[in-house]
Amino acid sequence: MNTKLNPASSSEKSLKRKLIIPLLSAIYLILAYITTGIRNDHLLLVTIVNASFFISDLTRRFITGFSIFVIYWILFDSMKLWPNWSFAEVDILPIYNLEKNWFGIMHEGTLLTPNEYFNLHQTTFLDILSSSFYLCWVPLPLIFAFYLYNKRKDLFIRFSLAFFFVNILGFIIYYTHPAAPPWYYEEFGNTLNTATKSNAAGLLRFDKFFGINLFADLYSKGSNVFAAMPSLHSAYPLIGFIYASRLNKKYFMYVFGIVSVGIWFSAIYLYHHYTLDIVVGIACAIVGVYILENYILSTKRCSRWLKNFEASITPAQDQG
Repeated sequence: MNTKLNPASSSEKSLKRKLIIPLLSAIYLILAYITTGIRNDHLLLVTIVNASFFISDLTRRFITGFSIFVIYWILFDSMKLWPNWSFAEVDILPIYNLEKNWFGIMHEGTLLTPNEYFNLHQTTFLDILSSSFYLCWVPLPLIFAFYLYNKRKDLFIRFSLAFFFVNILGFIIYYTHPAAPPWYYEEFGNTLNTATKSNAAGLLRFDKFFGINLFADLYSKGSNVFAAMPSLHSAYPLIGFIYASRLNKKYFMYVFGIVSVGIWFSAIYLYHHYTLDIVVGIACAIVGVYILENYILSTKRCSRWLKNFEASITPAQDQG
């Protein structure tokens, strides 16, 4: 039997593989145009992905590895098309009352939620510190991912998949139990207003202090107001801490540990989340990583896939 490869056939397959990314990009932009309209961040994403895919073998392997984060962003952004309040009743008053009953703070004879208590005890120092912690929620995990990609690709893949899987768990809860954030109850009470836009809440004090619109602009792109439970802000640095402990790099563990606690406090102080949201966010991180590592990635099929994927993002000279 002739086992030699047909050059024409090989060239045709190579061409088809190279056309996949531009084709998917075109479909993505068309769908964006039809649904939400094309924004600058859509164009930026498509440009980065296509440039990385075609510039060199090194950049192609890089964007292949980070495709997990690209898919996450697309899913998160697409939540605008299917608001969770149209799938289930929004929890506004019950979660507020439960927060007050479980975590309420007595202040001058009145039982307050922790959000309400800290709203009465604002300081410029805490405004800046809390907002600074909030800025870390995505950049810090991405920096850690870049580090793992260069130093431990096997752990990079597991960390990326954990980040993605925990988000999926969070998205499922968003749609089965839509919940209003504390700033919403403060502003609208128990009335459902589906036209409400995302609000930076206490983060606006950071913008005002520095005379900028950083958080105001960032939250204007929010996907869903009624996605407070769970707090994925609280989950991300904890995922980083878990995988930093596997890397056995204490400085990463210290950073993720401090940022985790900082974000948990900031989410309450800045009026973005109830304590309940944070507890469920922490649970999502712990349960998600446990399920992924012990029941999904441990299977033979996934083990083979992990090895193949690691090989696909590892430069040829580093393999073997």
